[in-house]
Amino acid sequence: MEPHALNLKKIVAEKAVDDYVKDGMTVGLGTGSTSEYAVRRVGELLKSGFNLRCVATSRRTEDLARDCGIGISDIDDVSRIDVTIDGADEVDPNKQLIKGLGGALLREKIVAAASLTEVIVVDESKIVEKLGVKTPVPVEVVPFGHKKTAYALEKQGCEAVLRMCGDDPFVTDAGNYIYDCRFKSIESPFFLESRIDIIPGVVENGLFLNTADIILVSHPDGTVTKIE
Repeated sequence: MEPHALNLKKIVAEKAVDDYVKDGMTVGLGTGSTSEYAVRRVGELLKSGFNLRCVATSRRTEDLARDCGIGISDIDDVSRIDVTIDGADEVDPNKQLIKGLGGALLREKIVAAASLTEVIVVDESKIVEKLGVKTPVPVEVVPFGHKKTAYALEKQGCEAVLRMCGDDPFVTDAGNYIYDCRFKSIESPFFLESRIDIIPGVVENGLFLNTADIILVSHPDGTVTKIE
């Protein structure tokens, strides 16, 4: 019997923690449905006697971590982050990523940049031949003039849709909005990233390029493969 799809997330997240988190490390805790399993596994290691410091990539992860008995440190209070375990929305053959459907892309990118090793955990449905085929690129923007920012984003060849939470715009942990920018496909991710980043009002984008050191992928038969 094949594992349930949800269990594939648990399998790959727990393997990442067991393989890459060692006693005494400072660990970055990612955001999203797969990362949640990693957070819970880190909580189990702490209860077993591990000494770990942890940094969270979102308030949602902070809340889950505390529920699991994990203390959270401010990123500016740690000298380094040894390993961060996080998910992704798309992964291409060159290990380039789209992240941010969970709304935490700004903090995720800051934590990733401060990490010695970034381990990305996904199930095989997130593997694509070309970025942008399945999911939009989330772009975090300041609320002031956000419609003008969206217009400039659409000049890059996408449809920019303001993310909503009920009747109101979704608001990130930093107090910003997100536009989900759907491209037919992304031919040159690095060029697109540079074009997005120079738009006034853009805070950060969901193209995570040259970020992943190791990618663990779970498959329907329950196996996990590594891309590095």
